[in-house]
Amino acid sequence: MNAEVSELLLGPRPVWPIELIRGRNDRVWDAHGRMYYDFYGGHAVALTGHGNRHVRRAIRRQMRDLLFYSTASALAIRNRAAESLARRLPPGLGHVFFSNSGAEANENALKIALQLTGRSRLLAFQGSFHGRTLLALSVTDDPLLRDPFKHWGPPVEFLPFADPQAIETADFASAAAVILEPIQSMGGIRMADPAWYRRLIERAHEGGCLVVFDEIQTGLGRTGRWFFSGADGITPDILTLAKGLGSGIPVAATALRADLAAAVKPHDLGSTFGGGPTAMAAVLATLEVLESRDCVARAETLGGRLASGIRAHPEYEPLGRGLLIGLKTEGPCRPLGEALFKSGFLVGWSRDPRVLRLMPPLTLQARSVERLLEALNRIRPA
Repeated sequence: MNAEVSELLLGPRPVWPIELIRGRNDRVWDAHGRMYYDFYGGHAVALTGHGNRHVRRAIRRQMRDLLFYSTASALAIRNRAAESLARRLPPGLGHVFFSNSGAEANENALKIALQLTGRSRLLAFQGSFHGRTLLALSVTDDPLLRDPFKHWGPPVEFLPFADPQAIETADFASAAAVILEPIQSMGGIRMADPAWYRRLIERAHEGGCLVVFDEIQTGLGRTGRWFFSGADGITPDILTLAKGLGSGIPVAATALRADLAAAVKPHDLGSTFGGGPTAMAAVLATLEVLESRDCVARAETLGGRLASGIRAHPEYEPLGRGLLIGLKTEGPCRPLGEALFKSGFLVGWSRDPRVLRLMPPLTLQARSVERLLEALNRIRPA
């Protein structure tokens, strides 16, 4: 990209000194023709790989028929996408509202909780990231992002993540909702024991507080099951999705318990582009690929291979579950991340300076896993 043009773009600067122009499954190529194994997935978005043929065909077919129409009209493709997603959601969470981004999905979840409970206070967790819109940002534990806008958000208390004592002493009786990522990704791939999640839900419900699981990164098979929640007696009241839901087409969803959905009035939620036909075709095709390629089982199997290969190095520790993996180093992880980049691998950083994040497509090839592990064998810690 022309340097003068790139300076016109506001927002984050590129992490890597490259310009990507092409992708195929778990690999991408830059403008100079160099190939990289993509273990980052564009913020965990490339769930079905880059340029998945089935997804591309579904999008082209839908664009040929009807590129876009809003919720002013019913759409058969929207109904089919909702039905397909609902079949896979944890039991009881089959009522869905489609929007455009993870921040918007979380915004809607918190707005519903505030409205239905009549309360104004929220609970979140230290190390969290939920988005950059006002309500989502208010429950994001990043002072650099949040503090300039803190006077415009609701009161929020941040609890220590995975701390049993914290949820025993927290005041759920005055909170509209408690929101959490079941595995904190930006926070350094942090997770808790199943008993902690169950007790959190139990304590929240004792106080009449709704539980929101932000499954924007953990959902849709990445952790080796369709959703982190729905097993081990862990089911929230509201669940949010985005990232790979459309295989790269912007789309998100907020899923509610039936009784909560019944209390939501038609005018309470709205989005011009949410539920548009092209996005819905991408959702439907993404779910079909995940099913037909057995991607949930692949995430568990290949994630296990990655974890065992990382564990073979005494100076490294694998974190997380499935293909949401943290590679924890004894010292700062940046030298390892930079060495992997030079060796042709894209990985992600986190707020923990010792943890790299691996979030590849669920169509990841086994040989790509072996190439990464071979690279770890070659690279020596600084």
